[in-house]
Amino acid sequence: MSQTERPSLLLVDDDATFRTVLSRALDKRGFAVTTADSVEKALPLATANPPEYAVLDLKMDGASGLVLVQKLHELDPATRIVMLTGYASIATAVEAIKLGATQYLSKPANADEIVAAFGHNARTDIPLEAHPATVERLEWEHIQRVLHENGDNISATARTLNMHRRTLQRKLSKRPAGL
Repeated sequence: MSQTERPSLLLVDDDATFRTVLSRALDKRGFAVTTADSVEKALPLATANPPEYAVLDLKMDGASGLVLVQKLHELDPATRIVMLTGYASIATAVEAIKLGATQYLSKPANADEIVAAFGHNARTDIPLEAHPATVERLEWEHIQRVLHENGDNISATARTLNMHRRTLQRKLSKRPAGL
């Protein structure tokens, strides 16, 4: 099968190693893969050639992957989009699906799980919130959940999140707007 006959796939993730490994794995599974490390770099690629499939990271430097879900869905509502994140929450999953994602997977997800997720049919009848959750809010909610799971122990939570204790305390003190 030639490169032009293969289904196009846009892979956007700021983790270079993960992006390279996943790109190779998806290429072996028959996709013509284009990669970018940010929403800002992915937008011109998607606009020039809207992909049939997309795999997007939620939290990257710059704009959130949720912005790209919405833009890809506007370019071509038939694009099958899988959102990946290390910050899994029900709120972000619902928001990603509302914006047009086909499926939402927590990292680490392998190429077979991603390909299987493309076959999932998402509900499109869920109304969008007037003010969708920000990545900062979702991160804060995730930290709060892990803190609760660790019996409100800051040191244990910092270790679980692989974060310095002072950084965690700073993030906890900055309650996002709308909470």
